Amino acid sequence: MKGMNVRRLGILLSGRGSNFLAIHRAIADGRIADAEIAVVISNKPEAAGLESARSLGLTALAIPQEGKGQAAREAHDAKMIAALEEHRVDLVCLAGYMRIITPAFIAAFPNRILNVHPSLLPAFPGLDAQHQAFDYGAKVAGCTVHFVDEVMDHGVIVLQKVVPVLDEDTAETLSARILKQEHIAYPEAISRVLSGEYRIEERRYLKI
Repeated sequence: MKGMNVRRLGILLSGRGSNFLAIHRAIADGRIADAEIAVVISNKPEAAGLESARSLGLTALAIPQEGKGQAAREAHDAKMIAALEEHRVDLVCLAGYMRIITPAFIAAFPNRILNVHPSLLPAFPGLDAQHQAFDYGAKVAGCTVHFVDEVMDHGVIVLQKVVPVLDEDTAETLSARILKQEHIAYPEAISRVLSGEYRIEERRYLKI
C-alpha cells in the first residue's frame, strides 16, 4: 500500500513513450515507492505514448504549439506549466520530449525536472547521440539521467549507465542496448530524487 505522501509525476513525451512505460512499470512493482503518474502530456497529438497512457487509465493531454517563433514557444510552455500545476505535479520527467523548454518552464519547477539522454554526458549532447558515439568510434556509450537547466543536456547528473560498444555493433543495435539501460536508469534516478536523500554541491549530485 502506498504511503500518505504520494509524489505526483508529470510525464512529457513526443513519441512512443517507452521510458514512460518503464516508469509506469517501476511504480507498479514498487521500484519507485509512494509515487503515481498524475498526467502524461505531449506536444504531438498523434504521439503513441498518449494512447498508451489512456489505455492504462491515466490522464493524457495533447498541447501542440500554435505558430512559430519565441513568442509561440513561450505561450506553449505557459500552457504546459498550467497543466502540470493543475495536476499538482511534484516532479516533471522528460521521456523522449523533443523540445527545448524555456527558462520560464525551468523556473516554474526548480530542480524538479529530470531528463534521460542516450549518451555519457558531457559527451555527445543533442540529437542522435547514439549515432554520434558510434560514428566517433567510442568504445563505451551509455545513458545519463540529469536535472534540466537552461543549457541543453547540461544539468547536474544523477546517475549514468555504461554500455560497451561491441565490434559487431551497428548504430541501431547500440541504440537498442542503450535504450534498455535507459529503462533501468530512469526509474532508479526518479526513486533517488523522490527520496530527497541527496545534496548538490556545485555540479555534483551526492547521496546522503
